[in-house]
Amino acid sequence: MCGIVGLFLKDKSLEPKLGEMLSGMLTVMCDRGPDSAGFAVYGAGQGTEVKLTLRSSDGQSIDGLKADLEKALGLKLNATQRDTHLVVAIPSDKEEATRVFLSKARPDVKVVGAGQRMELFKEVGLPSDVADRFGLSAMSGTHGIGHTRMATESAVTTNGAHPFSTGADQCLVHNGSLSNHNAVRRTLVREGVSIETENDSEVAAGYLTWKMRDGASLKQALESSLDDLDGFYTFVVGTETGFAVLRDPIACKPAVMAETDGYVAFGSEYRALAGLPGIETARVWEPEPATVYAWERQ
Repeated sequence: MCGIVGLFLKDKSLEPKLGEMLSGMLTVMCDRGPDSAGFAVYGAGQGTEVKLTLRSSDGQSIDGLKADLEKALGLKLNATQRDTHLVVAIPSDKEEATRVFLSKARPDVKVVGAGQRMELFKEVGLPSDVADRFGLSAMSGTHGIGHTRMATESAVTTNGAHPFSTGADQCLVHNGSLSNHNAVRRTLVREGVSIETENDSEVAAGYLTWKMRDGASLKQALESSLDDLDGFYTFVVGTETGFAVLRDPIACKPAVMAETDGYVAFGSEYRALAGLPGIETARVWEPEPATVYAWERQ
């Protein structure tokens, strides 16, 4: 059992409150996944820079990492440290050099997420505590997704926490399990998609990255997954401009959506949505099985 939430804002006046709204939704889902939690927020970005979200995979401090990167690249960098994670904006043409430097000088540091607008945070612990540690309630942006995890098939680790990101500004949260993830993983590896964990949810993220890399839209990639991914699943997916939801053809995992003039929201249960503004007059429905619900910012 896990809890997933997602929020896509249509009303720009709500953007300063994205984190506050998403934090409330995530916190309500604590009892569905008390082991670990994570979220991704799509905030401001510049076309000439890529934001890298970094964390140490073995618990080493990331204090001083910004200074080390500035020295290696010969640049002054904008960076924000939030608890165990550092978000640093790198000139796009320096991304590869940054990754090479990290692999050689700080192999303990993982790139949790990368993109022009996405910032991604995850940790072991009670979801409400994780949200507080990273200051989610004060974040602004256009859309975001979150996950609370109750580990059933693998260890409770930060690496196993959601969201998973396998492409620029792409991330996925998942409730369920995939029965053919090992076979799909082998295909993705042959196709050059980087998969770093044994988690089936990362395979689902990688599958969508593979399809979109080959030209599919987010909606088309999710439609293809209905043929290629076996198991029980509800996916909530974010891209730089998009937000989408898909349930498998049996749809045994709980899910509810709400839409107003101001937002589209997803929760594993209605109580995750109950605190949102205007929910009393929202259109509320249970997503149909094997149906892609997708929104794109214009």
